[in-house]
Amino acid sequence: MPVSLPDIQAAARRIAGGVIVSPCPGSIPLSEITGAHVFCKLDNFQRTGSFKERGARNALLRLPPGRRKRGVIAASAGNHALGLAYHGRLLGIPVTVVMPDYAPLIKITTCRKLGARVIVHGADFAGAQDEADRLVGAEGLTYIHGFNDPDIIAGQGTLGLEILQQVPDLDAIVCPIGGAGLIAGVAVAVKSMRPQVRVIGVESVATSSFTAALEAGRPVAIPRRHTLADGLAVLKVGENSFRLARHRVDRVVTVKEDWIALAILRMAELEKTVVEGAAAAPLAALMAGKLPGLRGKKVVLMVCGGNIDPPTLGRVIEKGMVADGRLTRFTAVISDRPGGLAELARVIAACGASIKDVAHDRAFSGPDVSAVNVACTVETRDRAHIAELHRALRKQGFRLGIVK
Repeated sequence: MPVSLPDIQAAARRIAGGVIVSPCPGSIPLSEITGAHVFCKLDNFQRTGSFKERGARNALLRLPPGRRKRGVIAASAGNHALGLAYHGRLLGIPVTVVMPDYAPLIKITTCRKLGARVIVHGADFAGAQDEADRLVGAEGLTYIHGFNDPDIIAGQGTLGLEILQQVPDLDAIVCPIGGAGLIAGVAVAVKSMRPQVRVIGVESVATSSFTAALEAGRPVAIPRRHTLADGLAVLKVGENSFRLARHRVDRVVTVKEDWIALAILRMAELEKTVVEGAAAAPLAALMAGKLPGLRGKKVVLMVCGGNIDPPTLGRVIEKGMVADGRLTRFTAVISDRPGGLAELARVIAACGASIKDVAHDRAFSGPDVSAVNVACTVETRDRAHIAELHRALRKQGFRLGIVK
């Protein structure tokens, strides 16, 4: 079933008042670090923290009365489940979500708080999908697919309508791709109204299912790999989404995980905005130099979600600091006599670096019983500062081992 501009415009009228028109402000700091004139479409400001509410509400409102009464079901590891749960409660529609066992605990808990029946089943999305399909037959529920349902795609396309109103003279939209429902809806809306605006997709190198589909000419399954951007971890893009997007999307690029981590850090530091990995992917592509043609252009980055677990956020920020040269680790051999560690600390402090952690290793430090190997984690300004620190330590006679 195709999705057209009138479908998206109808969805915008349908969900008005139930989903916020999210802001799309310009960003001076992100413009400075990328060379583009950057605007951020902040759909992480939605009640459940992601754009998924748009499609969820539109699909629920399109249900006939009988199906509304029986309820709906979906397999989802996160944002689609949250969007359905929230708007199902608002509309009085029973919602069941089947979540694989790797789904973040916070998302499982939140779905339950929002009134959904949550079933944790399956080691992966396919296992959750199988259980959801079984319940469709057993209980007469209506299945709402998170990125392939036409009503979902039309709802996500409302983002494109809003962007064209908020930044009328823009040159490009950079959008993350998971199952491709978001970029499909946005591309239909934007290319129908402003065909000269470029629509660019971004995937993680670990989850490039849209790129694989382009190469094969059809959606194909890719191997499962870990990614910081769990919202992009779809092993096979949707048939409808791919059909709509493949000839409307101008370009698709992939970015490494380190760049996604660094982009999450940049959004927190410069925009004071917490985002999940998928939402950081567009900025990561600009920072990684994947889109040099956008320098000097008006560019909207799709900040599609902010649902990242606090423990994960802490680890990602540390990875981002490592990638940024602001956190380094090395080993050094010091004297095990009084003053050995103090001398090491003095040199580090004299260079303006800050020790975050020190661990002694006596058992494996070699035959010299008066020496000890220490592993130091140090906070620095940048990579040049790390090099300066290493030179200073070697000048004082410290032998450095593993350096990261």
